[in-house]
Amino acid sequence: MDSLTTLMQSEIGPWTLTQIGLAFLFLLGAMIIRMIAVTVIGRRLQALADRTDTKADDVAIRAVVGPVGSLIMVFGVYLAFRLLAADLEYAAEWSDRIFKVVTTLIVAWGLFRLIDAAAIIGTEMAARTDNGVDNHLIPLLRKAAKVLLGLLAFVLVAQNLGYSISGLLAGLGLGGFAFALAAKDTLANLFGGVTILMDRPFRVGDWITFDGTDGVVEEIGLRSTRVRTFAKTLTSVPNQALANATVENHSLMPKRRIKMNVGVTYDATPDQMRALVARVKGMLEAKPEIDQDFMLVKFTNFGASSLDLFVYCFTVTTDWTEHLQMRQDVNLAIMDIVADLGLSIAFPTQTVHLIRDESEA
Repeated sequence: MDSLTTLMQSEIGPWTLTQIGLAFLFLLGAMIIRMIAVTVIGRRLQALADRTDTKADDVAIRAVVGPVGSLIMVFGVYLAFRLLAADLEYAAEWSDRIFKVVTTLIVAWGLFRLIDAAAIIGTEMAARTDNGVDNHLIPLLRKAAKVLLGLLAFVLVAQNLGYSISGLLAGLGLGGFAFALAAKDTLANLFGGVTILMDRPFRVGDWITFDGTDGVVEEIGLRSTRVRTFAKTLTSVPNQALANATVENHSLMPKRRIKMNVGVTYDATPDQMRALVARVKGMLEAKPEIDQDFMLVKFTNFGASSLDLFVYCFTVTTDWTEHLQMRQDVNLAIMDIVADLGLSIAFPTQTVHLIRDESEA
């Protein structure tokens, strides 16, 4: 027993045999634990992930298993080196710093891969909807999260290496301020694009009107939105201007309006006007293409050259071509009713009455 104690206390260079043996055990233990974590637990998790249709869990498992295995090995190497460097000047301090730096980088590596897994989940969820704007928003959030994570990891690494974070942050603040001034419009359009993607006032394929321009949205980008006008020209609108504009989305209409004034000549009698109102309203009520929840047919005005009949209703369809066809049918039906009642559609006229004095005549 004494000989074994003497053997373990024998020195090999600056270390005793006990220190070297413990350091070896730390490394061996880290290798065994890593093998269990990566092979046994990792394979079981992968088997569970194979039963699902999504690819996000596969990416997440790889994002966790790889960094965890690396952390176990780094921790084992750190313990072994820390034991051997306990009596060496500055070695212990630098081993702590290096351990913190490597640990930060491995954790950042795992989080980077978890962001990819989250992006896959978002992409799969967006694919189940008919809204295409999510396809633009998810890559943007993915890149923004990675940039923020990279900046945080950089700051932590610099701090662990002994650099002054306050001076570094001050420099980054001044540089960021100068960059923001130089790229003010670009950043404004970027945030405008994010606002449009988040608020969703319109989607790709919608017919919109803004600032006197109307057309169909073809693409929603991060800097601008492309609108195909009805003249078949392509208009690129900066997102900042579009986010601040009043946008009218015609594609979200539940029904389309028909509004008109029908003027008949002043030779119409009251009974003819009552019949006109009743027959036009009955005609609208007989058409299933006309929304029956609300409609107005009223004799409203004695106009300058006509008796005005106000017609206000909605078509069930929102398709523009079908709406125009229904509007045409209503107009022709009103003309038939007017003709059948012996009335005439009025147009601007003036009647001049000349009166002569009989004595002068």
